[in-house]
Amino acid sequence: MPTTQPTCVLISKSGTYHGKQGLEYFNGVSSETAGAQALCLHVVTIPPGGRAKPHLHENHESAVYVISGEAGMWYGESLRQHMWMRAGDFAHIPPNVPHLPYNASETIPCVGLVARTDPNEQESVTLLNIADPGVAER
Repeated sequence: MPTTQPTCVLISKSGTYHGKQGLEYFNGVSSETAGAQALCLHVVTIPPGGRAKPHLHENHESAVYVISGEAGMWYGESLRQHMWMRAGDFAHIPPNVPHLPYNASETIPCVGLVARTDPNEQESVTLLNIADPGVAER
């Protein structure tokens, strides 16, 4: 019986989906689109004034590269810590760390490239019942 050899897959920009986190994602590399086994890679756009719901990714780490715009992110226990990310910045989010990214701009979207060790992308998302701290002071 012949075995199928893995091959490269091109995913053309075709559509978006609304994630459990409350943001819009471009369908990038995942188990569903490319047969990925250990990662996903997608583009997220946070519209002006937009924000995710508090969440974490069970047993999966994430990396974010900010392509354009600026985002704030609350993270850690009870979302007590904060960082600002600007175009050209990278951020690492360890597995199981609560976080809430948002766009404080009233006019400019924030676009980021997100990689995660979960090939199914949305399976590891766990929404959290944590109060949204709002927009951080600069």
